[in-house]
Amino acid sequence: MSSSSALIVIDVQNDFCEGGALAVPGGSEIIAPVNAMMSDFDTIVLSQDWHPANHQSFASNHSGASQYDVIQASYGPQVLWPDHCIHGQKGAEFHHDLAADRAHMIVRKGFRSHIDSYSAFFENDQTTPTGLDGYLKTRNVTDVVLVGLALDFCVQFTALDARRLGYGTTVISTACRAIDLNGSLGEAEKAMLDAKVVLK
Repeated sequence: MSSSSALIVIDVQNDFCEGGALAVPGGSEIIAPVNAMMSDFDTIVLSQDWHPANHQSFASNHSGASQYDVIQASYGPQVLWPDHCIHGQKGAEFHHDLAADRAHMIVRKGFRSHIDSYSAFFENDQTTPTGLDGYLKTRNVTDVVLVGLALDFCVQFTALDARRLGYGTTVISTACRAIDLNGSLGEAEKAMLDAKVVLK
């Protein structure tokens, strides 16, 4: 792979794998292929959901709300999730089989209690940056390859932001798994194709 390409591994954490608080079906199945891909890249980034316990995206923090309800936040619609990836807890750690020690940068996101962050580039307000764009630019990266969890949420949002920032963007669908909440997978795939994300 060209030195101008980066591999971005999205949220391969315990809570998103089997037995986790917000398990994505088949989540751990992607780990071996993701690890194998790492040797092809000079720049490897891992993103990590990193929430406080009082995060507003947790249904438990809204009286009378149920998991997977949608509320209107200041930045738009917000799904209310089960409590997950709370920093300092095992669920927030990378899956033990992921070769996390091969990462050059780890981007933690969602640590502000009042705003969620699906994308590895921006919080969900689409304006608060994580710093990933600046890092990739200093590494002279022009193209990104995305893998991870979940395809229809954090992978999709990262891919759309990457295109918006001008990166050539490829999503390796076989190294992703989806939640598919009320048709979210089909909507995500259409949105990515419309944005000229390459799906493989």
